Amino acid sequence: MAWQRVIMKTPILTQEIIKIFQKFGLSKDHAQISANALINAELVGAYGHGLSRLKMYCDRISKKVINPKPKIKIKRISQSISHLDANNSIGFVAADIGIKTAIKNAKKTGIGMVAVKNSGHYGLSGYYAEQAVKKNLITMIYTNAPPAVAPHGALKSLFGTNPICFGTPTGSKIPFILDTSISVINRGKIRVAARNNQKIPEGVALDKFGKPTTDAKKALSGVQLPIAGFRGSGLAWMVDILSGVLTGGNHAGRVKDPFDDFTGPQNIGHLFITFKANLFQKNYNQRIKDNIKMIKKLPKIKGIKEIMYPGQNKFNRYKNNLNKKISISDLIKKDLENLKSF
Repeated sequence: MAWQRVIMKTPILTQEIIKIFQKFGLSKDHAQISANALINAELVGAYGHGLSRLKMYCDRISKKVINPKPKIKIKRISQSISHLDANNSIGFVAADIGIKTAIKNAKKTGIGMVAVKNSGHYGLSGYYAEQAVKKNLITMIYTNAPPAVAPHGALKSLFGTNPICFGTPTGSKIPFILDTSISVINRGKIRVAARNNQKIPEGVALDKFGKPTTDAKKALSGVQLPIAGFRGSGLAWMVDILSGVLTGGNHAGRVKDPFDDFTGPQNIGHLFITFKANLFQKNYNQRIKDNIKMIKKLPKIKGIKEIMYPGQNKFNRYKNNLNKKISISDLIKKDLENLKSF
């Protein structure tokens, strides 16, 4: 990829993105929420969920399939459970309200559960999990996505890459955040590779004829492979049920591709579950510290300096990048210039 150093530090770039979102009709608060999520993805190295998607969100607002002025409704089912109708808002805003409501419910009752419907792509699940973990809560988050993975035994893609996310406090400043798609690699990475004419690794996708491919563009029109064969397919199905069937969102292949399908809103569903870490054991933080310590003390294979738990590498990348300038490709730089002059 051709990289160019942007002559802006993170806060300045964030303000530029806020201005772009406001130009496309988002309120200042909603623009701030959305910009923060995109910048976070850049800082943790998840470029497929960062600025490479900014033009897509703006295109969807322009074509009126994202509602820039949503009237979001929260239905309280119980003290612990809420159902949110996002009114086709940008996904960042729906998810931000969803996780904050789940946190609030959990703080009151011990457990919070929030289902969201009529939302859109919200970026990284781990970004929202971190918010709950900082409040000393354990969290599980599910969201579905456009068709990319074929159910086991089928010839046609139907499930999304449907990420599974789990987060817990660790008794230290670095949270345990497992945020993984059920595909071998996430779709965002393939899109970035396609846009920059890069190859993708072997064993991650098939073309539309069912043949293995390293061509990113052929992979996008073909099928992505799930982790662990039929097991990964089963996990994708589970997420489709939890985030689609249960919430009132689209499911069974009905989620629209955000880049290519402007025939209507995505109606993605999300499910946020949060609960107090010390519900059953008051010394949870000490127990999780002991758990991590025991695993890290295991003998290591050659070349491994430390056994890392999920979230450590991402936390370190974020910390290292926070006070640096963000590097973006020439294509994304061009997107920013075009969107600013829209």
